[in-house]
Amino acid sequence: MREILGRRRRLLSKRSGGRPDQISAALTFAGTWQWPVLPGVGLQQPGSPQCACPDPECATPGAHPFDPGILAATSDERMVRWWWTNRPTAPVVLATGGPGPSAVSLPAIAAARSLAVLDRAGVRVGPVVATPDRWSLLVAPYSMPHLGELLYAKDHVPGSLRFHGTGGYVVLPPSETGQGEVRWERAPLPGSASPWLPDIEALVDVLVDTLTHTGVSAPEF
Repeated sequence: MREILGRRRRLLSKRSGGRPDQISAALTFAGTWQWPVLPGVGLQQPGSPQCACPDPECATPGAHPFDPGILAATSDERMVRWWWTNRPTAPVVLATGGPGPSAVSLPAIAAARSLAVLDRAGVRVGPVVATPDRWSLLVAPYSMPHLGELLYAKDHVPGSLRFHGTGGYVVLPPSETGQGEVRWERAPLPGSASPWLPDIEALVDVLVDTLTHTGVSAPEF
C-alpha cells in the first residue's frame, strides 16, 4: 500500500513544476469535499515576493482574496473550473467557518511541538496545512460564542494563536505565496469523500499550553 501511495505522490509531483496543478486541487476541495474555495490574489510573478494586489506593503503577499472577495467562495465546480482555467497559478483559498472547515493556526515551531504532544496523548488530528512560518490545523466548524467560552477559561491566550472561523480564510496546497510554498504537513487520506475534522476543544488546550509554557518563540505576526 505504501508503494502505491508513494507512486501516486511521485506522479502528482511531476505535474506543474513539482506540484499537482491548482485546478485539480481546487476541484477536489469544491466538488468532492464540498469546501467553498476561491482564487487568491497571487504574486506579481511566480517566485516573486511581491503581492499582485495594489498594496506595495501587503503583509500577506499572494495569500489573501482580492477580486473576487471572500464572499464569492463556492463549491460550484463550474465556477471553480472557470476561475482556475483563467488563473491557473492562483492560490487556492478556503473560506473557513462552514460548510467547510474552520482552522486554528500558530507559528511552525510551536505547531510541530503541539502535534508531537497530541500524538503522544493519542489525540486524533485532522489535516494540517503548512507554510514556512505558520501551520494551520483544520477543525470542524465552530461558533464564535463556543470558541469564546473555551478561551474565557484560559488565564492567557497568546496573540500568535489565530482562529479562522466564519468570515476567515486559509490558503490550501499546492499554492505558492510570498511566504513560500503551501504544503500538507498532515495530508487528508487519499480518496477521502470528505476529510475527518476534529472539534476545536480537542486541540485548543495543547496549543495554548505549548505556546505559553514551553518557551517556544512565538512572535505575534
